[in-house]
Amino acid sequence: ARGFSVPLQRPADCGADRYFDSSRLACAPCGAHQRQSTGGGSCVCEPGYRMVSSSSGFSVTCEKCPENMSGVTQDGWNCITCPKGLTLEGNCKCPNNEILVERSIDGILLNEALCIRCNGSEQSLSVSDASGSRCVRCEKTLIQVSKSCDCNSPNILTGGLCFSAHEGLPPKGVATVRFAQLGITLTSAWFLKNLQSSASACWLYSNLTACQALGNMCVMNMNSLSSSGTDACGLFQYIFVGTARAGIVHSIPYWRHNLPWLYYGDQPGLASQVLEKNHFPTTFSFKGTDKDIKLQFIAASFDAAGNFLKWQSLEGGILQLCPDTQTKLNAAYAFGTTYQQSCKISVSKILLDFADPVFYDLFLEYNGGNGQHLWAVPVLNLNLQYNEKFVNQGSNMNNWFLTRRFFLVDALSGKENDLGKPPRVIRIADKITISIRLVSHTQRGTTYPPLITVSYTDVLVQNPETQSVMVSFSVSYEMNQSEAQIQTDIALGVLGGLAVLWSLLKTAGWKRRTGSSIIDLQTVFKFLLFYAGDLANVFFIITVGTGIYWLVFFKAQQFVSVLLPLPSQEEDFVTYVACAFSLKALQFLHLLVSQLTVDIFFIDWERPKGKVLKAVEGEGVIKNAAAPVSIWRTYFIANEWNEIQTVRKINPLFQVLAVLFFLEVVGFSNLALMDASSSLTRSSESYVAPWSRILRFGVSAALWVAIAILQVIFFSVFYERFVEDKISQFVDLCCVSNISVFLLSHNCFGFYIHGRSVHGHADTNMEEMNMNLKREAENLCSQRGLLPNTDGQTFQISISRKMRLHYDWIHETLTRKRGPARLLDSSANTFEQSTRAYNTMNKFLSCFIDHVHKEMDYIVKDKLLLERILGMEFMEPIEKSIFYNDEGHSFSDVLYYGNETTLLIFDILFFSVVDLASQSFILAAILTYLQQEIFRFIRNRLGQKNLASKTLVDERFLI
Repeated sequence: ARGFSVPLQRPADCGADRYFDSSRLACAPCGAHQRQSTGGGSCVCEPGYRMVSSSSGFSVTCEKCPENMSGVTQDGWNCITCPKGLTLEGNCKCPNNEILVERSIDGILLNEALCIRCNGSEQSLSVSDASGSRCVRCEKTLIQVSKSCDCNSPNILTGGLCFSAHEGLPPKGVATVRFAQLGITLTSAWFLKNLQSSASACWLYSNLTACQALGNMCVMNMNSLSSSGTDACGLFQYIFVGTARAGIVHSIPYWRHNLPWLYYGDQPGLASQVLEKNHFPTTFSFKGTDKDIKLQFIAASFDAAGNFLKWQSLEGGILQLCPDTQTKLNAAYAFGTTYQQSCKISVSKILLDFADPVFYDLFLEYNGGNGQHLWAVPVLNLNLQYNEKFVNQGSNMNNWFLTRRFFLVDALSGKENDLGKPPRVIRIADKITISIRLVSHTQRGTTYPPLITVSYTDVLVQNPETQSVMVSFSVSYEMNQSEAQIQTDIALGVLGGLAVLWSLLKTAGWKRRTGSSIIDLQTVFKFLLFYAGDLANVFFIITVGTGIYWLVFFKAQQFVSVLLPLPSQEEDFVTYVACAFSLKALQFLHLLVSQLTVDIFFIDWERPKGKVLKAVEGEGVIKNAAAPVSIWRTYFIANEWNEIQTVRKINPLFQVLAVLFFLEVVGFSNLALMDASSSLTRSSESYVAPWSRILRFGVSAALWVAIAILQVIFFSVFYERFVEDKISQFVDLCCVSNISVFLLSHNCFGFYIHGRSVHGHADTNMEEMNMNLKREAENLCSQRGLLPNTDGQTFQISISRKMRLHYDWIHETLTRKRGPARLLDSSANTFEQSTRAYNTMNKFLSCFIDHVHKEMDYIVKDKLLLERILGMEFMEPIEKSIFYNDEGHSFSDVLYYGNETTLLIFDILFFSVVDLASQSFILAAILTYLQQEIFRFIRNRLGQKNLASKTLVDERFLI
């Protein structure tokens, strides 16, 4: 590495006796009697020495001039006598208004230089030029006013121009510029030199460049429109009012002949008329020719002195300070594409690239039928100064004061004393926004005139290399969203009212199922929980509908009729999503708690086969006893129930992966960009528009719902029919195992799975089991139903209050075992107590099913259609319990399987909330899957504990 190392040297490091050798990128010594040239890249002879030979300044030979010819000619090759003295560089000099002559007309070098005075008489009226090398005609105002090349008193000389003291000059201008953000007011060298002369020349001679220069100084002073004052804008306004008879340009009352168009006028409410009274006279579309889908902006540009530079198209990025590719810069003007660009630029680069300010008058080009026309684009300057009547802030157009001309960087007005020195303060357009507003109820892409909003920042220049400024450029599209908001509010109000009624019905059904008719605090709390879930569904429906509406109608339109809400207009939508998620999370937690507290018991119908000899503990004798019934079938059913507690109608992992695949791999995420394209792919070189939060939600939610529906169809139509249906298989398994399931999800309501074997017993060997199944398949035995000659095995049950009290009384033995020791039966340990409680409960429930207890009997009937729809029971079980036939396996309501809609909506909202917060579909997918697994683990673990507690099955046998 050392072998390829070179020292860093700059021209400024070389000193006076060395020059910078660009071939070696290093300093090299000058020869004898030589010094560094002005540029630093060569050597020149010292004063009093002439060049004898030179090789482009790199190899110079110098020779001393004689004593009597101490001066050197301008080209440096000869010595010459200088009668009027020498300059610091050793050349001859002449007094003002004289020109230096070193050669005769035929080119022969003179021995002595001549200083010839320019003839300023009336016949010649000439004066030396700035270089002092030739005579030129005097400035025309000097000739017009004084008939000579001198502006003698009482005439007034300002800015190099001469004005007669007898002419009506404009007021004396104030050459100060105020930088309000810094609280600095300074005297500008540019204003001091040019303000008065420009105003006078514009006023007296209608000088076009002088009028433009005066207008530019007004723009540099932030379009101040003080009622009193003679700053640049005050002088401009003085001339504007005083030239009313000059006429107007293009029938525009604010554009006076010979003057630039700076203001729209100061009438209150004028801004709203300019921006909303007239429609832009052409239409735009998302699909068509370039003229239909692109905004053809064009700007007339001027320099600070008022000279017209050229017409410039905005394509190419002349208003975009941040560097980027040509394709991405031009994307700013594709109609419908929201464009945002921001970056940080160093002050040193700004001073280098924008040393001279350029002023722009912006127009939008369109085809007017009889040729191309221009529509003037108004400017909203957020830094408007000294204006008592207008405030260019807020959304009230009536308070706006519109202007026309603007600039990007002003590094000129902030120079004090000397224009050749760096500025003390620079003013930068740190935020430029072009706004396009769509006309309401348009079907053909009609827009209002565009508006360009400019915000400036003042920078006190201290260390340009370390100072930087954040700048941004954007193009936004908007439309009046008040109608959409009203429709959303109406939908929210109507659906919210229906949600209240539906929640009241749910609460009434819950009260009926709990066997209570008193409205207490628990009832109110339950109503709020039901309402939270229903209101979450309302918010979900509204947000999904809104997202899909904007997705379809915005992306699919050809002639523009709708535009996306701005980020600031999406706040209500994001709030609705957040409310939906919060309320759905509350409903989900309520669901978990409800499922984790259900009462469940497995009724074993198996009866002992014969008798066995059994020793009686403590008595030493052997007696005949009924053969014990195997508990393994109950353990088996308990484990199967434990496994299906978190089975869902869809595959959650596949759901998350499929959504992520379509969003990130297939490219559906590109539909959420705020542009007019409906393509799923984007070129790496093309501009990528910012995300729309509404579209992100709409795309992701639509994919979630579509994939979930396809999964449900697949599992219900194909998989559960031809491969595996765990819910139906559990019912079949109960029948084969000779075990029924008694479930109480409410105090007096629950479910019953009739699993009594038609063969009388199930605790048998393989051969007999297969024989029983064969007989059943050949219809050689009775049917499985609870009622004779029926197949109905699942029921919704509404039990009487007496039945519930008896059930609780038997179950107290189990609950008391965890009470104080003094309440426990001293003659029986905990295990015996649990066994006795289990046998008692099993006997009671089996007798209840067999109609043994006539005082607690039940009837079997079908539910009414309205009862099924409303999810409640009209008949109250006072004397007898009621078993409702149920072929839909509604016992899955106490499982994940029967609550797929709630789980799916919760997953969608969780995914969406994470995505809206992080703008990352990948992170949202990962966190969604993690929360699914966490809640599934919690549901499994706590559900297993509840199962062991309520069924009296030892938790050690639940695997």
